Amino acid sequence: MTHSESISAKHTEAIKAEAKRLGFLSCGVSRAEFLEEEAPRLEAWLQKGMHGEMHYMENHFDKRLDPRLLVDGAVSVISMTLNYFPAEHPIDSEALKISKYAYGTDYHFVIKDKLKQLLAYIQEEIGEVNGRAFVDSAPVLDKAWAVRSGLGWMGKNANVLTKQRGSFYFIAELIVDLKLVPDTPVTDHCGSCTACIDACPTQAITEPYIVDGSKCISYFTIELKDKIPSEFKGKFDDWMFGCDVCQDVCPWNRFSKSHSEPLFDPHPDLLSMSRKDWEEITEETFGKLFRKSAVKRTKFAGLKRNIDFLKDQE
Repeated sequence: MTHSESISAKHTEAIKAEAKRLGFLSCGVSRAEFLEEEAPRLEAWLQKGMHGEMHYMENHFDKRLDPRLLVDGAVSVISMTLNYFPAEHPIDSEALKISKYAYGTDYHFVIKDKLKQLLAYIQEEIGEVNGRAFVDSAPVLDKAWAVRSGLGWMGKNANVLTKQRGSFYFIAELIVDLKLVPDTPVTDHCGSCTACIDACPTQAITEPYIVDGSKCISYFTIELKDKIPSEFKGKFDDWMFGCDVCQDVCPWNRFSKSHSEPLFDPHPDLLSMSRKDWEEITEETFGKLFRKSAVKRTKFAGLKRNIDFLKDQE
């Protein structure tokens, strides 16, 4: 090992240890380069209109595929995962459902804060390092980088999976101009399983590894601003914000362990809401339950639209 390789290895080890100390579930590294395999896939997905009304997905096509266009002199992508699997679940099994990731404080704030701390650590311990933090709010293909960094494999439901923890975690990255030791991707362990494809209520997983975003319940309940198409009546399985079906049925999620991030704990009243409580929710209750939650993105009117859509199909 040359002197520069040994320095890179030392830096990589120190960064991974600090990421762990900050509460990240895993941390891996890949080279900042053009995503050659993903380019044709993304292009085909967009051409088929699988992004629906998410027009922002068409923007910055080049930047999505090349991190060096986001950070000058970028050399490494540091990918991290943060567990959000809850310890508690709704008491009323008949209650309307929200995706587990939105139970607590909006993950963007929680993760951004941790990433800033990690970047500050790198700059203090290693020196002048230029870098940017990303949490699914910029044109970065988080899952592709997580897979390249050896944090898991891409599942048939297009979520990153691991044998140890399944898929209930957020993905974030730091793109830096620092040479680090890249990790090796892991092998795919989906095998012949089609649990996620079979269980999807709207058949949004059109083929293994391809999700038609414009048919996904998460898309309808969060991204779509217009009226939900009536052809999907009766197919929402009581989801009013997001959907976890393709993760809930995944055999690897039997190994999910609850998170240890207090900010991801739900508002005490959230899990005790009954179906009737949700159907009669007021703007005041919405504000109280979701003051700092990602559910705020859909606003009260959006959530009410989703609840009414579910009510109409009873």
